[in-house]
Amino acid sequence: MTLVNDAAPAARSTGRKFRAFTAKHLDELTARAGLTPEQRLATRAVATVLPFRTNAYVIEELIDWSAAPDDPIYRLVFPQEDMLPPEDVAHLSDLLRREAPKAEIEAAARAVRRKLNPHPAGQMELNIPSFGDGKIPGMQHKYDETVLYFPKQGQTCHAYCTYCFRWAQFVGEADLKMAGDDVTALRDYIAAHPEVTSVLFTGGDAMIMGEPVLRRYVEPLLELEQLESIRIGTKALGYWPQKFVTDPDADDMLRLFEQVVKSGKNLAFMAHFTHPRELEPLVVAEACRRIRDTGAVIRTQAPLIRTINDDAVTWETMWRTQTRMGLIPYYMFVERDTGPQDYFAVPLAEAYTIFRDAYKNVSGLSRTVRGPSMSATPGKVCVDGVVEVAGQKVFALHFIQCRDADLVGKPFFAQYDPNAVWLDELKPAFADRFPWEK
Repeated sequence: MTLVNDAAPAARSTGRKFRAFTAKHLDELTARAGLTPEQRLATRAVATVLPFRTNAYVIEELIDWSAAPDDPIYRLVFPQEDMLPPEDVAHLSDLLRREAPKAEIEAAARAVRRKLNPHPAGQMELNIPSFGDGKIPGMQHKYDETVLYFPKQGQTCHAYCTYCFRWAQFVGEADLKMAGDDVTALRDYIAAHPEVTSVLFTGGDAMIMGEPVLRRYVEPLLELEQLESIRIGTKALGYWPQKFVTDPDADDMLRLFEQVVKSGKNLAFMAHFTHPRELEPLVVAEACRRIRDTGAVIRTQAPLIRTINDDAVTWETMWRTQTRMGLIPYYMFVERDTGPQDYFAVPLAEAYTIFRDAYKNVSGLSRTVRGPSMSATPGKVCVDGVVEVAGQKVFALHFIQCRDADLVGKPFFAQYDPNAVWLDELKPAFADRFPWEK
């Protein structure tokens, strides 16, 4: 077996034991950001509805506290009082202020969550396949060639992003959570569906798991000749790169990656980097080097988020830096229609302008990136541009992926709307319906 390349001593010295911070630490941390007592109470109110978790690395290495609460990394991980409707924040703040019973607070928070579209794009109704005697917990199969799996032990993260479209996984409501641990059922389902060539482990974050647990999910899949790739969706490189450098099982984890590559599978890390600052610490470059030295590839993706990365220079900087580090820019997403979408969403027309202005300034090696892309109910819709056709200003779009594979790559048009932020706000152009509509 190939030996895992040792990390440089300087990078190893940056390691520290993982320490999580949760909602019980919010008052102390938001005081550090200069929030008033009333603002801190409102932040705690939002955190009863949406999940909050961060760690010492994010707090000490990534956040610029002199710029908080406007610092982009602070806004990336800390709830904001205006993320929810004012009347809901006021009601929850009042409950916290008068120290209402825990059950009453949880009931009020649950009522707010139900208004936030916790599982968008038909995830629960359309994506969960039936197999054998019923449905397989923790599995989604939306596109023919790709199966998503949510390992039970990977349904948390080193830190939570405030924009996360998987927020419902982390709020403690069993009927909102997707998770499974039946590896045999996963393997048997794939074997029974020869069109499946790729598995994506998602969550949460599979990299929250230790090597022995991840191995239990991955090894049985290496026997399936039909599989071409195994993908791991992860924010660990941004929020806890020590996972691959100084954590106790870092070397064992990298040996597992080597095993996947030696089996003939493509191992791809779908790494979420939301802001250039997440790429700056030396330990990130070392973690990326160690992963790439196993033969795995690292593709980068993130959504376009208002107040955090909604300008072309930020994206240009990210893509250039990632290319220098040997990473492959992959997706710019549009903020999904769930949670506090109204707070974070950027209009599609503006999103396209930001994408184009960044894209035109990078080399061809960075132009592997696609976007702006919406992961909507019918599929991944890419905004290709704003054009004038037959005297009408329209959006040009196409499907990168689609439930109906025959529609992949086919262009279609929507009436131009400068305020639209999502597919369901668009109206078809030059037709009475969109291609996927019956």
